[in-house]
Amino acid sequence: MELELTALLFLAVAGFLAAFLDAIAGGGGLISLPALLSVGLPPVAALATNKMQSVVGTTVAAITYWRKGYIDIKNLITPIVFTIIGSVAGAVTARSLDTAFLNLLVPILLIAVSLYFAISPKMTDDAKKARLPFLIFGPVMGFIVGYYDGVFGPGTGSFFIVGFVTLFGFGLTRAVGNTKVLNATSNLSALCFFIFAGEVIWVAGAAMIVGQIAGGYLGARVGMKFGANLIKPLIVVISMTMAIRLLWPIIFS
Repeated sequence: MELELTALLFLAVAGFLAAFLDAIAGGGGLISLPALLSVGLPPVAALATNKMQSVVGTTVAAITYWRKGYIDIKNLITPIVFTIIGSVAGAVTARSLDTAFLNLLVPILLIAVSLYFAISPKMTDDAKKARLPFLIFGPVMGFIVGYYDGVFGPGTGSFFIVGFVTLFGFGLTRAVGNTKVLNATSNLSALCFFIFAGEVIWVAGAAMIVGQIAGGYLGARVGMKFGANLIKPLIVVISMTMAIRLLWPIIFS
């Protein structure tokens, strides 16, 4: 598929904005996926190419959080493995599963996430006592959310963040950093599936990657600088926006 230079420049800017937003609070797909569709990519190719470019921005953000001490990679090794397994299983399931019910269920969950972040006093950068042992239930969370990401996808970052904070007592900025690692893992697993299926539009993905590298780095730096004071309201807005976007065609069809 050939794209004009203006379309490639547009995708590079969209990639930057998507990565910047995603590194702080998730939800970069709200920008990147519509951008890919707007330049003429078919829906499946847009989804595949979106995974390709988002892997880069999310990985850059994860490395930036890790270098500042927000991530302990040793604790994430097992959750990473189970996230890969869950994501691949979800992608395989998606080929035969009717996901229509998720179009209604996921917006409801995202609204719940938004309200929880808005009113919960726990959404700060202070660590809390874990409700569940991370060694045992971190991999379980990785598999469940990874599976969901393989099947459907919207809100994956929000669900990871809620899990890290409410179940395992992470401070909000640390939760976002660890979420970037598992999110990158899940995206990479799904990307491998799409590459094998021949759905990735490489030139479009490459253009967005240029923006993703800068956006992922700068977004992570901004997220760490302002912490929960910025992350919390952004997650509320992003989760609610995703919910409205998913419900819109259902309500007005």
